[in-house]
Amino acid sequence: MRARLTPAVLMMLPVATLAGLGLPTARPAAHPGPYPAVRPTASQRVTAYTGYVANQLSGTVTAFDTATNSTLATINVGGGPDQIVITPNGETAYVTTGGSVTPINTATNKPGPAIPAGTGAGFVAITPNGKTAYVADGGADTVTPINTATNKAGAPIPVGASPGYIAITPNGKTAYVTTGGSVTPINTATNKPGPAIPIASPGYIAITPDGKTAYVTSGGSVTPIDTASNTAGAAISVGGTATEIAIAPDGKTAYVATGQARAGVVPVHTATNTAGTPIHGTGLASLIAIAPNGKTAYVNGVGPRCGIMSVVTVRPIHLATSKVGATTAIACRGTISGIAFTPNSKTAEVVSYMLTFGRFGDVTAIDVATNRATGGAETGQVPVDIAITP
Repeated sequence: MRARLTPAVLMMLPVATLAGLGLPTARPAAHPGPYPAVRPTASQRVTAYTGYVANQLSGTVTAFDTATNSTLATINVGGGPDQIVITPNGETAYVTTGGSVTPINTATNKPGPAIPAGTGAGFVAITPNGKTAYVADGGADTVTPINTATNKAGAPIPVGASPGYIAITPNGKTAYVTTGGSVTPINTATNKPGPAIPIASPGYIAITPDGKTAYVTSGGSVTPIDTASNTAGAAISVGGTATEIAIAPDGKTAYVATGQARAGVVPVHTATNTAGTPIHGTGLASLIAIAPNGKTAYVNGVGPRCGIMSVVTVRPIHLATSKVGATTAIACRGTISGIAFTPNSKTAEVVSYMLTFGRFGDVTAIDVATNRATGGAETGQVPVDIAITP
């Protein structure tokens, strides 16, 4: 699952204000970070994938090579980019930018014309066949479908107040959209919304690989939705405040980050819809991503102070044993805003940024086998989302 911390970003001061307070607005000549300056040798490199990072304050997208940790392009998209997703064939990345969506050709890293998508384009999801992108518009309380072959927007779909996250079933037949107090299913064949499913303050959605159940975070619980009947089951208490949720590739377990050390990461058994023993030692984990091979999950954390910053960290969870591995320090940054795995499960890419020094960011590569940082690429200001080509 891609991770976002948009509310925190929106509360941050602009660069001009930092300058007025006498704080530096450019990256220092040397910034602290544990990763080495050297790049992997040719024999150490794995299959190349391209990563894309949306930089909210810069109005750019950074494209980087995951094998060499080198920047390939800085793509101007404007409009405070928020979320970025890539089509299943890997040919196009779509990034939301305020009231529009900008397509990026991944072969050339060139942006196409912006596609109007309302007044507050936020989350975006693409159908498994790659034919349609659905964009939540929090300004108009609608979802806009985009034909990816023509990059033309269709008629907005009314879904209820403040649409947020979107998840699409593996068969591509239904898109589920969170709103202020419910989840709205959309029939993707007709682009018609179905009756809203009441769930108080829904957050994130994750759907099992067999498509039978959608899990929705809400407060200190997770609510299962039967996708055949579009009815909600009994809420499953997980403690803390359920933030992000990710489902293992075998579909047997959903893992819920609670944002609290005492609650940890809570596994939910999908066969019985019951919570398992919390996984402790994960710190204040609010973001979680699971490797495609299903062996490892990474969660975010915070280490000791370093001046006015904190050392940001990640911790691996070995899913077969529910044991937490050694903490890996990323850098003196203050905020981790995204974690994504390469499709071969060999590398986890972690996006972080500073709250001062112009709020420049970095993406750091973690070798999953050794749990060590192997390199980093610079991004733009306030990177908030990451996607990697399939």
